[in-house]
Amino acid sequence: MKVIHTEAEWKPIWSSIFKEGKQLGFVPTMGALHQGHLDLVAKSTASMDYTVVSIFVNPTQFNSSEDFQNYPQTLEADLAQLEAAGADFVFVPSVATLYPHPTHLRFDFGDLEHVLEGAFRPGHFNGVGLVVSKLFHLIQPSRAFFGQKDLQQVAVIKRLVQDLSFDLSIEVVPTRREKDGLAMSSRNMRLNPEERIQALLLYSCLTQAKERLLAGEPWTTVLADTQKAFSNAANTKLEYFALLHPETFEIFDTFTQAGARSLCIAAYVGPVRLIDNLPIIP
Repeated sequence: MKVIHTEAEWKPIWSSIFKEGKQLGFVPTMGALHQGHLDLVAKSTASMDYTVVSIFVNPTQFNSSEDFQNYPQTLEADLAQLEAAGADFVFVPSVATLYPHPTHLRFDFGDLEHVLEGAFRPGHFNGVGLVVSKLFHLIQPSRAFFGQKDLQQVAVIKRLVQDLSFDLSIEVVPTRREKDGLAMSSRNMRLNPEERIQALLLYSCLTQAKERLLAGEPWTTVLADTQKAFSNAANTKLEYFALLHPETFEIFDTFTQAGARSLCIAAYVGPVRLIDNLPIIP
């Protein structure tokens, strides 16, 4: 496994891969890796000739400087995990490498900017669009792998690829969960033992809501009960709980089985903001 830090280091490697006619898989990450990230790497190594993983904590997608400063960074452990997982290359750029000049370009992802993550984290998707565009241009992969847990981000990236005609495909890998159901996330590292138990409320609400909707209960009742569950739970704060189309992110006020439907949730557990989602009808 080769670790690279600059575009100058990467260009001759990419040229060699291109001349060989080989397929390059790409897994962009912000580090603090867990098994969910390694699932993406496994998908890539199983289907592509070469796999490159990036590790970069992108400052432009954070709404809070405190959140940026507190984001866990575990580079040495990450590199060991990636080598064991069979990654061929790891790209670890500096901020100066990806942002050599102040950025003035602004992305507008339309309706995706105004719901859920777009509404609660203004400017977040602009930062995602900037860094993913830079990485796609620089790495030039054949396929990029993303996790289902960041469902709205996946929708944003698919729109980015379509509208800017990037010559690559996107593969979405199912959410990896702990044995008790908690969605794996780098931010879980920031939970203390008590908060770790409290965080199970997110997945519990998702699974109960799915069961109740499929059993015919109205969405308004399920939503109200979820809001009440968070109001009654210590040290938690619900930001949103939504029923939606997983591709378009159209929000629904009622549940029918007439098309794809997913549930999305975001909540604070102590100081840590967590998100999760669950398909009801794929």
